Amino acid sequence: MSTLLPAPAFSRDQCAAGLHAAVSILEKWQASGDQACRILRISRSTQTRARQREAGWSVSLDADQMQRISLVLNMHAALRLVFDNPQNVYGFVAMANHNEFFNGRTPLEIMAQGDMISLYETFRRLDALRGGQW
Repeated sequence: MSTLLPAPAFSRDQCAAGLHAAVSILEKWQASGDQACRILRISRSTQTRARQREAGWSVSLDADQMQRISLVLNMHAALRLVFDNPQNVYGFVAMANHNEFFNGRTPLEIMAQGDMISLYETFRRLDALRGGQW
């Protein structure tokens, strides 16, 4: 019998650091503010504060939001392993992709639908580029 372990609790400072990193990556991926908010399931004001990363700012995020941050960070790590040049590392998710899953849409368009399944399935495809199993 398997049991599910509870999600690890993150401090407000850890949440802020992760959110800042994810928002920075999404900006480099050329995501609009609205797209970033849908992908991370955050408000526009939280996104603005995360981008500015004022001293002493922290935030409390739920497990879903932290999972979304993790997926963005892991996609970025996969792209950095696959590509040598920054144009591809940061531009790939904004490029039209014609494989069966994307059907001419960009990975960013898929992720920006805002649901966890779209985000996770995009992660799976990007992770597969580096030889990850799915």
